[in-house]
Amino acid sequence: MNDPVKPIRLVLADDHALVRAGVRSELERLPGVEVVGEAGDGREALKLVRSLRPDVVFIDISMPGLNGLEALWRLSLEFPEVRVIVLSMHENEEYVWRAMRAGAAGYLLKKAATDEIGTALQQVLKGENYLCAELAARLAKNFPKKGITETRLEQLTSRQREILQLIAEGRNTKEIAEILELGTKTVEAHRMKLMRNLNMHNIPGLVRFAAQAGLIEREF
Repeated sequence: MNDPVKPIRLVLADDHALVRAGVRSELERLPGVEVVGEAGDGREALKLVRSLRPDVVFIDISMPGLNGLEALWRLSLEFPEVRVIVLSMHENEEYVWRAMRAGAAGYLLKKAATDEIGTALQQVLKGENYLCAELAARLAKNFPKKGITETRLEQLTSRQREILQLIAEGRNTKEIAEILELGTKTVEAHRMKLMRNLNMHNIPGLVRFAAQAGLIEREF
């Protein structure tokens, strides 16, 4: 007697519950697909992957606490076998380059999800990469010029990027220490190194940089 085919196990990470519901609905129409977990931020997504060990993760970029790109860096290091597809509203080429450098197997615009999500899933499960049709030609054209540069954000350590996002979200030193389970002096030391590396000397400057880098939503 043959063993039944194992379902493709997926985790969804997006801070908007309605978006997750829509993506889940599209995915569950596909045969052999099972959504085993949902997360509202990058830190929760990491916990789910560690506990559930899915085959594929669909992850948004702009999420509170720990953004999708930072979660992607960590997933790529800790679970290289897990295929990650970025599902984002950001069409800027820099976001795509950063996602691919961080280890994304695919990049899909939310507005194209209904039409392309099945194709994207099939491609990454075959070990290939997938870029949504709208971006593929433009990125291929610009690859020699933009594909190898490293951004100022990527020159920071993972911990510095994490603390930068929390600072930009308005968290104080004590709150950051509690979230990251660190001592306040350790957080202060990371913040000092962060500001020195970016050559910035105040919190408003860090907030502007974080907004420009896409770590938080722009409010100005």
